Formats: sequence, structure tokens, C-alpha cells
Amino acid sequence: MLTAPPSPPLSRRLAAEALGSFFLFAAVIGSGVMAEALAGGNIAVALIGNTLATGAMLFVLITIFGPVSGAHFNPAVTLVMAARRALAWRDTLPYLAAQLGGGLLGALAAHFMFGLPLFQLGLKARAGPGQFMGEFIATFGLLLTIIGTVRHRPAWVAPAVALYIVAGYWFTSSTSFANPAITLIRSLTNSFAGIAPVDVPLFIVAQLLGAAAAALLAPLLFPDEPTA
Repeated sequence: MLTAPPSPPLSRRLAAEALGSFFLFAAVIGSGVMAEALAGGNIAVALIGNTLATGAMLFVLITIFGPVSGAHFNPAVTLVMAARRALAWRDTLPYLAAQLGGGLLGALAAHFMFGLPLFQLGLKARAGPGQFMGEFIATFGLLLTIIGTVRHRPAWVAPAVALYIVAGYWFTSSTSFANPAITLIRSLTNSFAGIAPVDVPLFIVAQLLGAAAAALLAPLLFPDEPTA
């Protein structure tokens, strides 16, 4: 999720995006399965386990893959970085494909590890204006966190993003998906982290609108040059 223009060859950057998405999506789904199994029906305890695993994995993945691909793992981040000219538009579709492909394999790996059917559909309903607003705010705040931290404290991007997502799990009504790719993939798991496919479009629209709002506001908050 770093925004500095990446210099490695595209093939290496795509490998980093695919591997990062694999581990991130596997962590979100796998930790949800594990947490729900161990929580004894206590949803709050399960969410704590899911939250901590996701935040920890984000910190690690951004640290190791940030210098390679920018560590987006998220189409909303990729699109905003392209709009800010931190990523060439011609690389956008390959990035999105790597994120979705790696994320799908991560979900399948999580299902396989826990002995679940590989292919399934989410049944958990996540609908309504509150969920829409939750995803808008989650994605808006995530993009502002990334852009602002890169502008002023680039060495802190990994902890800042990880901590934002940890907080987002708890302060947003939607538990902060904030990522169109993981939203789509989570519709393919009927686990703690799942979402009903019918609710996916609502989430993705809210995420893209939140990302666009952050992209429009960021230049005013974090200008490239000091203002008089």
C-alpha cells in the first residue's frame, strides 16, 4: 500500500501483488474460521482473533512487498495510485488481475487447510444504508491513511495501515472490508468472514466512492509542495 512509484519489472511487481493478496485473503478467511471454531459461540472473541490476525498479516506484507509492488492488494488503492500518477495506467489491469487471482487462491487454500468445501457461496447478509456508510468511511479513511503517511511518514506506512484496519474492524458497521477484491472473494466463502453475493455490489460501490472522495480531498490535505 505504499504509493512511491515502484521500479522493479512488472512481472516482479505482479508476483508480489499476487503473493501478498494470497496471504492476506487466506489470513482474513482462515483466521475467521479458526477464531469462530475456538470462540465457543462468542462473536466478540471471534472478531478479536480475526482482527489481530488480519492486522498482523498486513503489517508483514506491506513491510516485505511495499518496496517491490507498492503492496496494494486492493483495487481501490491501485486505482487511486494510478489517478495520482504513482502507477502507470497500463499496469492497472494486470495489478487487479494479480490481486483477484492471488486472493482467490488464498481463499481456496484457507478452505483446504480447514477441511471445508473449496467452492462455496457466502450466506451472511450484509445489507442496508449503515453497511454502505461503513464501507464508504472505511475505504475513505484507509486511502487517506495511506496517502498521508506516505507523504509525511513513509517509514510508518505498514504500522499505520495495519492499525487502521484493526480499528476499522471495530468502529465501522461493516467490519471494514475496504477492498473490492476481498469483498468479491469473501462472497465465495460461507465462513465467519463471508458475505452474501447479493450484497457485494453495495459494498463495492461504497468502497469506490470512498476511495474517490479520499483521492479528491488528499491534495488539499497533503499537497506535494508547501502552500504559502
